[in-house]
Amino acid sequence: MLVSRHPVLENLGHIKTCKPTSSSLNNIFTGNIPVVDLSDHTVAKTLIVNACKEFGFFKVINHGISMDLSNKLEAESVKFFKLPKQEKEKSGPPNPFGYGNRNIGPSGDTGLVEYLLMCANPCNNQLHSRNSANAIVVPGIQESLHYWSVVNEYVLAVRNVACEVLEMIAEELHLQARDTLSSLIRDEKSDSCFRLNYYPPCPGLRALSNAQSLIGFGEHTDPQIISVLRSNEVSGFQICLKDGAWVSIPPDPTSFFLNVGDSLQVMTNGRFKSVRHRVLAADTLKSRVSMIYFGGPPLNEKITPLSSVMEEGEESLYKEYTWSDYKNSAYKTKLGDDRLTNFQKPFAQ
Repeated sequence: MLVSRHPVLENLGHIKTCKPTSSSLNNIFTGNIPVVDLSDHTVAKTLIVNACKEFGFFKVINHGISMDLSNKLEAESVKFFKLPKQEKEKSGPPNPFGYGNRNIGPSGDTGLVEYLLMCANPCNNQLHSRNSANAIVVPGIQESLHYWSVVNEYVLAVRNVACEVLEMIAEELHLQARDTLSSLIRDEKSDSCFRLNYYPPCPGLRALSNAQSLIGFGEHTDPQIISVLRSNEVSGFQICLKDGAWVSIPPDPTSFFLNVGDSLQVMTNGRFKSVRHRVLAADTLKSRVSMIYFGGPPLNEKITPLSSVMEEGEESLYKEYTWSDYKNSAYKTKLGDDRLTNFQKPFAQ
């Protein structure tokens, strides 16, 4: 009997590869990636700030979001990604919101991933109304008010976690107001978004790729303030440590992982580090599904180091710019570029 090649593994010539690292998918990082218990406020805020400085990344437990809600959204979203290609393409291409397949952004980046990108502003009703001007047409689920209510409930829940973390950071850094950071993503004009990533199963991938790892989503930093990630139990997510080593983070569907974004790095004048991360395609029989909330400021918000963070005589490492300026600049770069370089002052480069 002839066995045909898995359809996902066809036409892979434009998908980038990378060499196996000492932390391949089979060598999970065993270092001290911080695990923060949000129920212990006093300890949590210190751990969070230390993690933001050392890794730009940490895991939270006891976050108050039910597994049932996360599982519902994952299951409903997988239904969409399993639809025929021509049906899914009715929701794309993303401009900037909508369905995408392998093409990531406007600069030619590609990966072995399908995704839905949605606006997640607090006042935007796209998540639950098919009549919104920015609404995404999602075949099979567009008419389902239940689906959009689940998306909306989930986004609200992870936004609250992001705000709780940002308020702990504000306390630990002794900022003038507890909501100095969180108010930016609670603002009704907050430029936040929500992304569902689907990495199809790739059995036999290793044999076909000559021991190279295929890129699911290429290395990058998140430009916003903070990101909240949750995935199913399939591996593939990696972060880059200070020494340049790539390490794999064990998946945990019961927890959430938070990334420092470029904007928070600037607002702390480089004290916090925006973590570089990527996803490698996994040689598995099951798809990887991740759900990411990106908490961004209003478009006209000036991004500059906070005066209450700066020490006496300390100079800003970055030029002042608006979030809109940064977005416009980022769209002209490749995914893996260091986008903050264009906004650093000459002496800081």
